[in-house]
Amino acid sequence: MQWLQRLPWTVLIVGTLTLGLAPFVPEPHLLEKLRMLFQGELIRPIDIFDLLLHGAFPVLLLGRVIVALKRP
Repeated sequence: MQWLQRLPWTVLIVGTLTLGLAPFVPEPHLLEKLRMLFQGELIRPIDIFDLLLHGAFPVLLLGRVIVALKRP
């Protein structure tokens, strides 16, 4: 997990706020794609790619937080 610890906090936070929440209106893509996933409508490859693209930074930020909390 050293590669995760080397990721700068600012990059992860800015990436999460911009790419994770874009577009801001009418609904962020990440929320839309998660809703589609839970409703069983996430079947097109472009939608799956979109979920991975918009969800990458929030997942990395969450991992970085977990690693930081476990570290003595």
